[in-house]
Amino acid sequence: MSRTLLYTARQATTATTTKSFIRNMSTAKFYTFTPTANNGKPFPLADLEGKVVLIVNTASKCGFTKQYADLEELYKKYHDQGFEIIGFPCNQFAGQEPGSSEEIAEFCKLNFGVSFPIMKKIDVNGDNADPLYEYLKAEKPGLLGFKGIKWNFEKFLIDKKGKPYQRYSSIKNPASISGDIENLLKQ
Repeated sequence: MSRTLLYTARQATTATTTKSFIRNMSTAKFYTFTPTANNGKPFPLADLEGKVVLIVNTASKCGFTKQYADLEELYKKYHDQGFEIIGFPCNQFAGQEPGSSEEIAEFCKLNFGVSFPIMKKIDVNGDNADPLYEYLKAEKPGLLGFKGIKWNFEKFLIDKKGKPYQRYSSIKNPASISGDIENLLKQ
């Protein structure tokens, strides 16, 4: 095979592989991810199939930290109807989540009575971003197509089939999305 043909064949293979990867990434199911809970155990999202789920990147020393109380209120209100909230602590925004997983869980429980699952601390942006967040950002980009997470307490609402339904900014109070949650629970 000539060098030109060999190079073209490699380009085609690389392009096909890249397209295939992008297609698979965008059609990946929410339920294929298994984050790590703050106790170090796997937390398979497949166990949440058929439920409405709210994913939130959290921080303990943020101006939005009071949203933990609002999130807990939503959790108590809708949990028995098939609603889950999962908190993902992240220290990427002004170092506002400096504690260990144990310290974070204790803080949430003592200060806000949090009973919904809190995962191990992760990155939501950059080279070490958690794969679940890469998927969510690709499926539901922010304003003007911006895919990065801008700050703590951005939220992703997932429907009963595992499809990302909506993305909400940090300033969106959790109580204000109860209508969306109720609609998805009825479906």
